[in-house]
Amino acid sequence: MRTPIIAGNWKMNMNPTQTAEFVQAVKDQLPELSVVETVIAAPAVDLPALLENAQGSQLHVAAENCYFEDEGAFTGETSPKVLHEMGVDYVIIGHSERRDYFHETDEDINKKAHAIFKNEMTPIICCGESLEIREAGKAEEWVKGQIEAALKGLSADQVASLVIAYEPIWAIGTGKTATADQAEEICAVIRATVADLYDEETAANVRIQYGGSVKPANVKELMAKENIDGGLVGGASLQPESFLQLAHFND
Repeated sequence: MRTPIIAGNWKMNMNPTQTAEFVQAVKDQLPELSVVETVIAAPAVDLPALLENAQGSQLHVAAENCYFEDEGAFTGETSPKVLHEMGVDYVIIGHSERRDYFHETDEDINKKAHAIFKNEMTPIICCGESLEIREAGKAEEWVKGQIEAALKGLSADQVASLVIAYEPIWAIGTGKTATADQAEEICAVIRATVADLYDEETAANVRIQYGGSVKPANVKELMAKENIDGGLVGGASLQPESFLQLAHFND
């Protein structure tokens, strides 16, 4: 049985003081990891404060990005090796904002996935289509291609352990949300793609999140779907109260 995973993606928000205050407000009220796994992905400048304050709690820590090399002349990039040394558990890669604003390619994302596993962390691999692609009837084909490229060269065991986040670009930060049925339809395609690439067991184990204006008001309906195992949450993860409501969606 797949353990639900609720992950907050703070994007470029919060400072170290706010980070500490947030963790102190939620750390003693989170569900047990065996019930719902909770994760916060913070900007790199906030990770030390997040790690320090989350120590000994149920909260897992994620970076919002990393590079695909451990070290070198890559000014401004974040080393996956150092993230592991710091104690980071997860790294988000392939977010639509990284693809769009910073021109990251499917090949970049695949390289990052390999680097993250090499450094004993777990990738949260994002995928999703634009409104234009959806309206052209090519959403399934597009997302399937992203998944095939992102997973290239990974073992079945690695894929079974990672997290895939389906985030339709048209529903990120717009206030629009894919209906639960729309989200389930693409998440089912993702799981079927994994089964085609690997096997049914791998597909049954990989956790698939939905992201895109997830909030306490819609999380229960989304999480009731067979192929949706969690949420990658933006704005609703910035306030302790709403993050706790999301984490306790099944109470």
